[in-house]
Amino acid sequence: MASFPKITALFLLAIAMMLGASNAQLSATFYAKTCPNVSSIVRSVLQTAHGNDVWIYPKLIRLHFHDCFVNGCDASLLLNGTNTEKTEAPNLSTDGYGVIDDVKTALEKACPRVVSCADILALAAQLSVSLSKGPTWTVPLGRRDSTAPHKEKIGNIPSGHESLASIKSLFTSFGFDSTDLVALSGVHTFGRAQCAAFTDRLYNFNNTGKPDPILNATYLTPLKSQCPQNGDPTNLINIDVQTAFDFDNKYFLNLQQRRGLLQTDQELFSTPGADTIALVNKFASSQSDFFSSFSAAMIKMGNLNPLTGTNGEIRLDCKKIN
Repeated sequence: MASFPKITALFLLAIAMMLGASNAQLSATFYAKTCPNVSSIVRSVLQTAHGNDVWIYPKLIRLHFHDCFVNGCDASLLLNGTNTEKTEAPNLSTDGYGVIDDVKTALEKACPRVVSCADILALAAQLSVSLSKGPTWTVPLGRRDSTAPHKEKIGNIPSGHESLASIKSLFTSFGFDSTDLVALSGVHTFGRAQCAAFTDRLYNFNNTGKPDPILNATYLTPLKSQCPQNGDPTNLINIDVQTAFDFDNKYFLNLQQRRGLLQTDQELFSTPGADTIALVNKFASSQSDFFSSFSAAMIKMGNLNPLTGTNGEIRLDCKKIN
């Protein structure tokens, strides 16, 4: 009986340690001892990939977005299979998976069984922005990888056709405010979109048989040429008509000029009475304000329901569970 309190105390301590491990917080120094060169290794692979594909940076940050918006940042998007997130419509146009595999290969060689695929996505997103003349932020790390896809939650990914009310409702459900929404939408300052994502705005907006009246007429004409009514819906069009490769604040200037390519983009500025209008104006006039708000929102997004501690696993191959 005399030893019971001691045994109980040790048992409770063990339980507390287990709970602490499974609910660990992300940390910027997570790999300081186990893989101190993780960021430079990822950067090197990305720079090599950019030499082969000048569009790789926006592709990679898009992967991080699409992963985090479906059950959190757990690399579930990367899993191969016939009934996975990859096979669903919102992700059929995603790309860059091979580069993530190359990063994983390099990290497995340098730091075997240490860096998760989820953290690779987060680091690749940050570096893709900074390598495109955008801001740099410190990425909290320590995510682990899911052991299954989450196809049932694929509806969380915006299609580009939503109204402002709908997109705000979605972002609010994730804990994002209007500043986060407008800042994160600014990721469309670089990259391309398929014609299918906006063709309805060119020819049959809201089933009217006419173009979206908000679209700038001088912007509409070349878009129709690039995306004919019966043309290839997978044709790719620059989202930012000014600086398609640079991460800057030109996206917001485009919205002011009614040159937002996607409906969800233009409605940030063209919805009467919306609180997002002032934010678009703010970011259009101050790139530094946009950069700081975007960095903060990206950290916030990267904290969406991560697996940490003893949850999930560290995949040896990002395409499949161990």
